[in-house]
Amino acid sequence: MREAVRAMGYLHHVRIRYGEVDMQQVVFNSHYLAYCDDASDCWFRSMGALSPASEWDVMVKKACITWDGGARMGDDLAIALSVTRWGRSSFDVCFLGTVEDAPVFSADLTYVAVRRGTTTTVRVPEEFRQAAR
Repeated sequence: MREAVRAMGYLHHVRIRYGEVDMQQVVFNSHYLAYCDDASDCWFRSMGALSPASEWDVMVKKACITWDGGARMGDDLAIALSVTRWGRSSFDVCFLGTVEDAPVFSADLTYVAVRRGTTTTVRVPEEFRQAAR
């Protein structure tokens, strides 16, 4: 697993808080999509994309999550992510979540590029494609 995470394009960390765990003392399932959203937002912004001045934004079209374990309160959840497919106006991002190198979840999200403030699709900017490679 460690080699797969190293091969990814970006690494994001989340410290699991008390309010994010359920009665089984593991992160409630819906929080994983929020973690993916936060990780991708931080990654995209680190590349200069999706700033308030940007003419484009992204919307999630599809999300598929597989759980392999559970993160617990106080854990450092490491989320590695990279683009795995490019289309004209869409792209797929793979997320691998681990705690101390143990797999917790994987997710594949399809994003669609849109004109900011609308749902009108646009071509993914070339500068973003190059930065995310």
